[in-house]
Amino acid sequence: MRSTTLLALLALVLLYLVSGALVFQALEQPHEQQAQWELGEVREKFLRAHPCVSDQELGLFIKEVADALGGGANPETNSTSNSSLSTWDLGSAFFFSGTIITTIGYGNVALRTDAGRLFCIFYALVGIPLFGILLAGVGDRLGSSLRRGIGHIEAIFLKWHVPPELVRVLSAMLFLLIGCLLFVLTPTFVFCYMEEWSKLEAIYFVIVTLTTVGFGDYVAGADPKQDYPAYQPLVWFWILLGLAYFASVLTTIGNWLRVVSRRTQAQMGGLTAQAASWTGTVTARVTQRAGPTAPPPQKERPHLPPPPCPAQPVGRPRSPTPPEKVEPPSPPTASALDYPSENLAFIDESSDTQSERSCALPRAPPGRRRPNPARKPARPRGPGRPREKGVPV
Repeated sequence: MRSTTLLALLALVLLYLVSGALVFQALEQPHEQQAQWELGEVREKFLRAHPCVSDQELGLFIKEVADALGGGANPETNSTSNSSLSTWDLGSAFFFSGTIITTIGYGNVALRTDAGRLFCIFYALVGIPLFGILLAGVGDRLGSSLRRGIGHIEAIFLKWHVPPELVRVLSAMLFLLIGCLLFVLTPTFVFCYMEEWSKLEAIYFVIVTLTTVGFGDYVAGADPKQDYPAYQPLVWFWILLGLAYFASVLTTIGNWLRVVSRRTQAQMGGLTAQAASWTGTVTARVTQRAGPTAPPPQKERPHLPPPPCPAQPVGRPRSPTPPEKVEPPSPPTASALDYPSENLAFIDESSDTQSERSCALPRAPPGRRRPNPARKPARPRGPGRPREKGVPV
């Protein structure tokens, strides 16, 4: 990620935090002040009703009660009652261990002993990665099962000749709808019935739990009246499946963003290539309209004398071969040549006088002799015909 993009993202997150802080302050601060005023009124009323209790003694008593409640004590029971309700029974302890490895940490129950805190450190260091591996596996399997079921629905839509783009949109909506129905709406109604919460409180607990925020103001099974031992372990398994579903959704969104990013990069590359091609075309047209530019001056090389004329061979020429196709000669120019006698091929080869005078005719390739026009060609000798005198072999 580029530095400018990172700074822009940091500024966006800070702005989001500041806006959230202002909204929460405006909504919650008046309620806090009202609760504090009501607590003061109750305290003054208690002191007037019990003049034998001093203000310091009442403050100390309230502090001790708050610490006891934080330690998991039940204010509705006393030391003489034989109540079986405990914060650290097996089901509650299992649920507490599950909140550690899921990193939810409601905070309604906390460890009070040094041995428990020391064990919690090592327990979390081992359990959190282990739960992460389990969460990835369950999310993959759960997402595959949901996508397989949605695939059958997509096949039905395709049989009805629904456009593929609309089928993809419908499948994504079905994936989200089924997940929300199973892991959000259904637990909401269950918690409304089991905990006697309102629908807002229940869905608030569901979202806070599945996003691993875990404030702890609402916790399933924390009510001492709840006497089902397997209730909180079942809630933990719901948390496992819900977190796996949300992990699958986030993975799908990440894959979709990756595909969109690749397509955008490919389109940008195509646009860049088209722009470069258009620029080259425009430049070529402008150059053609401006006319050809003069070639850069070439460095003159010293003129070398022409090579000596080759000696004319005497004897019977070989059978003529078809002449090679030669490019039409160009007239000599006054400009300097790159190589001596390079552009002198326009001289007629049939003229011995010009050939001897110019001595610039290139040599014939090996195995081929130039005919002599002053000598008569030899007649072909037939079978049984005597050879003529004066004709060399």
